[in-house]
Amino acid sequence: MLGTPDRIRSSESSTTLDKRPIINLYTIYIVRSPNVGRCRRPKPEHLSKQQINPLIATTKTPAEHERIAQYYQAKALDYLAQAKEHEAMVAAYKANSSPPNDKNQASTISHCEYFVTTFKALADNSEEPATLHERMAKEAPKKLNPT
Repeated sequence: MLGTPDRIRSSESSTTLDKRPIINLYTIYIVRSPNVGRCRRPKPEHLSKQQINPLIATTKTPAEHERIAQYYQAKALDYLAQAKEHEAMVAAYKANSSPPNDKNQASTISHCEYFVTTFKALADNSEEPATLHERMAKEAPKKLNPT
């Protein structure tokens, strides 16, 4: 086998062998290994609107409450991302020094500002059920196993 210690010692024509290829192969193996990154948090499960309502109606376990909380947290993050996107558009429109029509620019800025406000409110509204279900997940074991 190439690169073994016996091979390295038997090489009399060269006093030192370049060990970088062996190290590089080892690095590639480690980086591409399927076990790397296993300690990361699992990606939240995607639930649709059609799945969330029956789950809310039948939930009993802490895990089910966590799934619902993750759904609402993901919605809140999505709304905040959309608000940030519209904030960036507002800044871009305001920075434009040569608008084609002042009336259109003002209308567009107003439109984007409306969506910034709306998406932030939707994010706040999604945080409320997320917090509620996180609390319910913590309290569910107490209700299932009263001692």
